Amino acid sequence: MPNKKDYILSKSVEYFNKTGYAQVTLFELAQELNMSRGNLTYHFKDKDSLLEAIATQMWNRIEAEKSKSRRLPSFENLNNEVQLYYKYQRQYSFIFIDPHVLKHPIIQSQFRKMTAQTIADNKAAIAFSIELGNMKEEPYPGVYNNLALTTWMLTFFWLPQQVIRGVKTKEDGDRMIWSLLLPHFTEKGVRSFEKFFGKEVLENLGSPFITDINSLVTI
Repeated sequence: MPNKKDYILSKSVEYFNKTGYAQVTLFELAQELNMSRGNLTYHFKDKDSLLEAIATQMWNRIEAEKSKSRRLPSFENLNNEVQLYYKYQRQYSFIFIDPHVLKHPIIQSQFRKMTAQTIADNKAAIAFSIELGNMKEEPYPGVYNNLALTTWMLTFFWLPQQVIRGVKTKEDGDRMIWSLLLPHFTEKGVRSFEKFFGKEVLENLGSPFITDINSLVTI
């Protein structure tokens, strides 16, 4: 049986995911949790302290899972980290889709640190792949720094873009990330990718592009 604090955290995350963080008062949350407001504030004096506890729980879970993977800056580990982000976006969706929550001091500072580290890890994965001969040398200055940043954006903002576009797919954005990286792979790199991820992934990165201009341009 979870203790009372764990119960409050778990149910609060569920409720915030369903209704949003800003819209909920402590009184409404207490009603949803079938307890008095006084009982709720005994454990968490206000919404900020509750948000801080939720955020700390999320950081700890992410770091615990990241620590299990090898620190080698490979695309295998990059893929694992991307999947990890998607997993926690689904579990704590209210944090990722609400810009006001993202700008909250409790959330913002930690995300900035995590973002800087993730982009640095992406750059290390690219550099390591060049060293192994799996990626070509940078074709133009800035391309690979932009790729490292874009990879992070496709990871971090995958859920918000689904909400904005009204397009929710079962797939996460990892194949979209690979579609940006693969054109820079050497033949050796493509073979390594296919060996690890399978031919099915390589041949199904997304819908084929339509080249019929008449079907794309509206007058």
